[in-house]
Amino acid sequence: MSILYCVAPMEGLTGLPFRRVHARLFAGADKYFIPFVTPTIEPRFTERQLRELRPENNAGLNVVPQLLTQRSADFIWAAKALADMGFGEVNLNLGCPAGTVVARGKGAGFLRKPVELEHFLDEIFSADLPIDISVKTRIGWADESEFDLLADVYSHFPMKALIIHPRLRKEFYKGSVHENIFEKYYSQLPMPLGYNGDVITGDDIARIEKHYPALSMVMVGRALMADPALFRKARSGKP
Repeated sequence: MSILYCVAPMEGLTGLPFRRVHARLFAGADKYFIPFVTPTIEPRFTERQLRELRPENNAGLNVVPQLLTQRSADFIWAAKALADMGFGEVNLNLGCPAGTVVARGKGAGFLRKPVELEHFLDEIFSADLPIDISVKTRIGWADESEFDLLADVYSHFPMKALIIHPRLRKEFYKGSVHENIFEKYYSQLPMPLGYNGDVITGDDIARIEKHYPALSMVMVGRALMADPALFRKARSGKP
């Protein structure tokens, strides 16, 4: 089975206009992850959120909505609503490093509380939701050793995939990724794995595919802004 090429959810960049134009002009992407939707205690999506989510607006595209929340009840109603709209997968955001997000305990902010995160995951995976759940995560808040506990938490749940961006929240998008952590857990974690972070060129994709042959997906964000044809080039092996 070939590795899937997936577009990362980047708020303000990979929304509906980008997805439609990219698929029509450049192709190559197997999945588009919709930039995070934040559900609230009101069990309904806003009109703005629905513009991104409506199936007719995403016709012909393989899209996966991403939810940003630390409340299991909000995740559950939103996941059920997405299933009713015809989606087969929903992604949980545990990677966003933005200050306004982590201050509310969401995104990468949730990684500071692994016990609460495990309780959250237990509740959503026990809810018998009619939709697959995948997770996008960083490796911790301030130290790479934090992923030892996080990996143990994740391994308890039957997620569709775990997409790992091997950076810490404190690093935002700076410095080198901690690929040693990804490599350590590549053969240990039981679920399909995705790799995200500093995938810039077709050669980067080729190296990752060769080094991690059982990988489920490669996810790219910022590099597609510079070269929207990156996936197409990677598939053809031509610049």
